[in-house]
Amino acid sequence: MNLKIINSTENINWEMVSFILAKAGLSSSEPEICKRAFQGSQVTVFAFDDENMIGIARAISDGVKQAAIYDVAILPEYQGKGIGKIMMESIMNKLPGCNFILYANVGKEAFYEKLGFRRLKTGMAKFVKKEIMASRGFTE
Repeated sequence: MNLKIINSTENINWEMVSFILAKAGLSSSEPEICKRAFQGSQVTVFAFDDENMIGIARAISDGVKQAAIYDVAILPEYQGKGIGKIMMESIMNKLPGCNFILYANVGKEAFYEKLGFRRLKTGMAKFVKKEIMASRGFTE
């Protein structure tokens, strides 16, 4: 594997971003929605194996105190190879001094715990698709 990390949204194949999100079980957003979300983010990370996009992640932030990490997704055949850790470290290194929050897919909590994340006791959420998010285990 020839891993390359890109932080720019220039020349990104948004169809592939949408595909990776769906393949990783995160969302089924249309490419244009993905483009708007990533371009509106403070930090973006795109992982490539040679020229093939294999992972994505992004963070929104005020740049000094708070940041929220979203859409951490890696193609299933590339999971478990340390790519997610590299992508997460890339985000956190670009936002030093910030507190971070994120949604972890059910069953992926241990990955984030290895990076120093802890479960929130007071976390709250209001989702547009509340029934879907409840069925996926995100809310009570």
